[in-house]
Amino acid sequence: MAGFDEGQVFYNDFGQAFEDFEQQQGITRGQARLYFEDLLRRKTKDFFQISQEDRNRGLDATVGEGIVGDQLKVDVADILSYNDDLAKYVEENPSESLPLLEEAASNLRRKQAHNQDGDDAEVDLADLQVLLYSSRQFGPSSIRELTSEHVSRLVRIPGIVTAAAKPKHKATHVTIICQKCKNTKVIACKPGLGGASIPRYCDGGAENEFGANQCGTDSFVILPHKSKFSDLQTLKLQERPEDVPTGELPRSILLAVDRCMVGTIAPGTRVTAVGIYSTVQQGGKDKRDTSGAVAIQVPYLRVVGIEEEVEGAHSTPTFTAQEEAEFREFAARPNVLDLIPKRIAPQIFGSERIKEAVACLLFGGSRKQLPDGTWRRGDINVLLLGDPSTAKSQFLKFASKTAPIAVYTSGKGSSAAGLTASVVRDNHGEFYLEGGAMVLADNGVVCIDEFDKMRPEDRVAIHEAMEQQTISIAKAGITTMLKSRTSVLAAANPPSGRYDDMKSAGENIELQTTILSRFDLIFIVKDERNADRDREIAKHVLEVHRAATQRNEGQEDEEREEAFFKRYLEFCRAKVSPRLSQPAADSLVSQYVELREQGRAAARQNESDAPVVPITVRQLEAVVRIAESFARMQLQPVATEAHVRRALDLFTVSTMDAVKSGVMEAVAFTEEQRAELHAVEAQIKRRIAIGSTVSERKLKDELVRCGMSEMLIGRALHYLTQQGDLDFVRGRKMVHRVR
Repeated sequence: MAGFDEGQVFYNDFGQAFEDFEQQQGITRGQARLYFEDLLRRKTKDFFQISQEDRNRGLDATVGEGIVGDQLKVDVADILSYNDDLAKYVEENPSESLPLLEEAASNLRRKQAHNQDGDDAEVDLADLQVLLYSSRQFGPSSIRELTSEHVSRLVRIPGIVTAAAKPKHKATHVTIICQKCKNTKVIACKPGLGGASIPRYCDGGAENEFGANQCGTDSFVILPHKSKFSDLQTLKLQERPEDVPTGELPRSILLAVDRCMVGTIAPGTRVTAVGIYSTVQQGGKDKRDTSGAVAIQVPYLRVVGIEEEVEGAHSTPTFTAQEEAEFREFAARPNVLDLIPKRIAPQIFGSERIKEAVACLLFGGSRKQLPDGTWRRGDINVLLLGDPSTAKSQFLKFASKTAPIAVYTSGKGSSAAGLTASVVRDNHGEFYLEGGAMVLADNGVVCIDEFDKMRPEDRVAIHEAMEQQTISIAKAGITTMLKSRTSVLAAANPPSGRYDDMKSAGENIELQTTILSRFDLIFIVKDERNADRDREIAKHVLEVHRAATQRNEGQEDEEREEAFFKRYLEFCRAKVSPRLSQPAADSLVSQYVELREQGRAAARQNESDAPVVPITVRQLEAVVRIAESFARMQLQPVATEAHVRRALDLFTVSTMDAVKSGVMEAVAFTEEQRAELHAVEAQIKRRIAIGSTVSERKLKDELVRCGMSEMLIGRALHYLTQQGDLDFVRGRKMVHRVR
């Protein structure tokens, strides 16, 4: 959205007189002011009292519900329920009504302060800024529904702030002076992105003998030191990912916030904005192109109130008493931990443990704040690595559809800036911050398909986001930190396309240990050759296709179960935040020591210094998070030893199996094969000079023609790469000799 932070726009107001509007509305400005004062007196009569303690501290007003400092929050629902004429007046003409509301609030506060003083002294209090919010939806509910019919009306729009420009100072009243006769005027500027129209002719100068003004044209200049200014900031609001129809691009709109709202919203924040849907004339770079400049206007939202959504959910969840009773009854079932995984991607046959892991990812553990102010993440990251056609992408699609907040992306088409954040220069030369996928999915799930196709430098960019759950930016003079409290569900293929049991884990998993250690659960997904299993899978797939063409009661039951599961997921995440019990923690200590020893044993068998998938303290915390997610599924505030045992079992069949996978083949070499392997290594070094690069395919073909085994050639290349002698470049197509 180029030029989204431009605020210097000037235009003339050729609208009809307000008196005509009063006749149409059936309410006058005086009546509206009286209505507002009465409404505020009823709703906020206690908030304008100034205590003696606050006077001694130099405060204007007590901090309470509704008013804080120079801000007064008013619920639009109160106005709509107070008077029908007033509600229609506010909704259809907010540009005229809201200044009256602020005037009434400021006058009422001054009256209250004057009465409390009990003397005739003038009380000097700053004007209040009224911030509107709404406890219920009115008007269009998304950016996509905004049309020309809503121009100049009050609307309530939810979305994600994806970019924030630097704050600017906008004139509210401009003082101008004639250079010839020194005549001065004060001109009010239009609110929002509107400006002031400076008259071309001075009406204060004397006329010449021909009756013309002696001051001439364009004699006025602005006096900045006598003008009044207020803070102004522009934001870019984008549709939430869950609100974007399939196949559509998310739409965005420009927001203009002023005064106390400036600098309060960071990119990636989910907000609900109440504002006036407005338009401005905005020209392009080519000044000669003026066709349609007056008729075509650019829409934006002049914000009069903005609320940040609560942490942990995309909106404030509300549940009926009947729903809560049903959820607690479901959680009390003894087999609830077996029922929930069955509701994960029911169209996929088998893969029970992967479904259990996806369920843990959706429910998540508990975020914890340590005494020093740092946080420990509660989100669970899962990696699915294995053969094609094993439903990895289907699990990602299900998670992105089920999670309240989710972003789906492909590793091949994702860059570091697209995943994290970027600093962008607009067409006016200024820089602004724009959040990426992991910022937009804050408090949600990021699904990354084709994770292995990402460039290594792009994969490194998400290290901080996956563990510390923040994204630090220091570019173009912008230094900030964005929140990225997301779970990551990633799917990847081995380098050769399929998982090769004849290769070691290091050859099949060509991801850096720094990124692997950030995944709580790593699954090796294999397409096993089994006739009975293949027959069952074929029957299941064909049944899914057949049922998709028929509408029956069973499908309606599935839809009800899916809706129930989504609501139950929101209920569990909102109501409970489990913690590990002391007995469970004690039992986990000895188990962690045993897991570390198993990892070292696997490394020794593979003749490596460390296992491909490291077992570190991060994996200990992973087991804790998994146990907490099981407790959350049962709506229990404490994770018990039973939850820890179940978490260890899931961790063992996933990550620990990945650690041990393929290692037995490494010790199956005979002495003759080992000697041949060393000979292959020597031939490779002889053919590649230090610092040079050759094609991997060409190198293998030459060695095969010399009578060497291709399997041993691949193993030798892998060992030399592990030792740091060689390095694969250009997407593993070329081999570079390092030393």
